[in-house]
Amino acid sequence: MRLRIEHRTHYEFSQPQRRLVQLLRVTPPSFDGQAVVDWHVEVDCDARLKRSRDGYGNEVTMLYVDGPIDRIALTVGGEVLTDDKAGMVQGAPEPLPVELFLRPTPQTIADAAITEFARDIAESAADPLSRLHGLCGALWRQIRFDAGDGNPHRDAASTFADGHGVCQDHAHVFVAAARVLGHPARYISGHLWRSDGQNVQPAAHAWAEAWVDGYGWIGFDPANGASPTDAYVRVAIGLDYRDAAPIAGARVGGGAETMHVEVAVAEAIQQRQSQSQ
Repeated sequence: MRLRIEHRTHYEFSQPQRRLVQLLRVTPPSFDGQAVVDWHVEVDCDARLKRSRDGYGNEVTMLYVDGPIDRIALTVGGEVLTDDKAGMVQGAPEPLPVELFLRPTPQTIADAAITEFARDIAESAADPLSRLHGLCGALWRQIRFDAGDGNPHRDAASTFADGHGVCQDHAHVFVAAARVLGHPARYISGHLWRSDGQNVQPAAHAWAEAWVDGYGWIGFDPANGASPTDAYVRVAIGLDYRDAAPIAGARVGGGAETMHVEVAVAEAIQQRQSQSQ
């Protein structure tokens, strides 16, 4: 597929800020099955941008703005060519050993309930790959998707106990359960083109990847009960949400802030045809 993505973030502050520093993980990499045709990062004010890679191999952009400033809008996006690789990830930057992704974090600790759930799935699976597909499908049935339930600090145990959450919650539970079963697993942030015509979404998407000997890293999206296809654009990885969040940062100045996010994911060819009519 040829996908066109536009990710817009708008901040407003109740009083002028003296300085803003933002870390942006919004630029997707190119690898087997994903080729970035073009990509841009735009800011509606004077800003300094510095690009680099973090310890996970993610492409990051540091954004520096000197105030006074009471609002800022960021627009990032471009076009990406994708192929369906049945969730298999090959050729992506991998600076860290696979074993690192067995490490639990506060958001991905498996409690007794998740541990029992994961081991029950494992007992009925014939091989490791079937075990992980079974886990993905079981979590899709177990945890109801609730679009209004977003909390970036929520942990896997709380989500599993409540039985509902957003895509990042599904990903955290999958990562926790996969690690219980001895599979290195990690959190993925990115974008999803929806076939139901809902091109404009209130946030980016999230899923997980697990390591399977003989295959390598394979993606699993427990919010949809399937592996990623060519409808997915993979952007950043981490042990949990905090390592892969699209935007993180700090500001110098008091008062409160409000943030509005809008993500548009569409087939690029269809978009051009509609614009020409």
